[in-house]
Amino acid sequence: MIRVLDFCISLFGLILILPVLVVLVVVGFFDTGSPIFTQRRVGRNRKPFILVKFRTMKKGTASVASHMADSADITPFGRFLRRTKLDELPQLWNVLKGEMSLVGPRPCLFNQEDLIRERELRGVLNARPGITGLAQVSDIDMSTPVLLAETDQKMLQSLNVPNYFRYIFQTVTGKGSGDRVGN
Repeated sequence: MIRVLDFCISLFGLILILPVLVVLVVVGFFDTGSPIFTQRRVGRNRKPFILVKFRTMKKGTASVASHMADSADITPFGRFLRRTKLDELPQLWNVLKGEMSLVGPRPCLFNQEDLIRERELRGVLNARPGITGLAQVSDIDMSTPVLLAETDQKMLQSLNVPNYFRYIFQTVTGKGSGDRVGN
């Protein structure tokens, strides 16, 4: 049922927000010269996939977890995108393709070995990664791998249609601050 919801909502969402996406791409082009950011991430069952987002940091920034990145690398437009969570909109494409879910554990980088290990211990990597979830609306980010994996496991154990919509609603209405950026 969740996969059907993911497919329908992402397809409808992409069609509905297409004009917004176009505007953000154009503004992003003037901000960084390359508005779309892609990165190899850990997917379901550790299968790699290419995550798509709007670029919020300067081109050439090191490919590290957000909490390890330098906040000086975030562009002014990137700050706006992160604050409003609009940088996540292109991930609807990942959801449509079945690589992600709207609700699930945030996909990590392959070099985040502690988090991968903690998620494997708890069966979290058996699920599709998501755009949002319990950890995101609870302000838990990847800087605390054990707490994050425990929260992801808790969310997956109680994930049903009402909770699915609750996490989406909480995210859209601004609950949670997104990934913390380092220094």
